[in-house]
Amino acid sequence: MPTMATAKATQIMKVLLVDDSPLIRQRLSAMLLELEGLEVVGEVDSANEALEALRRLEPDVMIVDIRMPGRSGIGLLEDIKNLELTPTVIVLTNYPYVAYRRRCLELGAHYFFDKSTEFDRVLDVLRAMGTRK
Repeated sequence: MPTMATAKATQIMKVLLVDDSPLIRQRLSAMLLELEGLEVVGEVDSANEALEALRRLEPDVMIVDIRMPGRSGIGLLEDIKNLELTPTVIVLTNYPYVAYRRRCLELGAHYFFDKSTEFDRVLDVLRAMGTRK
């Protein structure tokens, strides 16, 4: 009979990518392939699609951009805060302004990274969460 430790070690971490740039989503997907125990379960390019995918796919982690057509990543965080689902949210943005960082963290984002200088920190966070290289 598997123990709790064994069950947890074999559990796959599900990740949802939310960014309007296909190039960023491709780069993230390629980078995440380096980690065992992780699966990219979806890629969407808008906050509205992200909300539907969150409900349908129930990811453990969401990597979210701030600026997207229509509703922003900040708006998405507001919506997530009102749901019972509680994924770990990593904001990855080209707009690392202090006010955005503060607002995202107030709304429940767990991490806030600048795409231009901290892109690789996403891997560090996911490794710390229990994936393996």
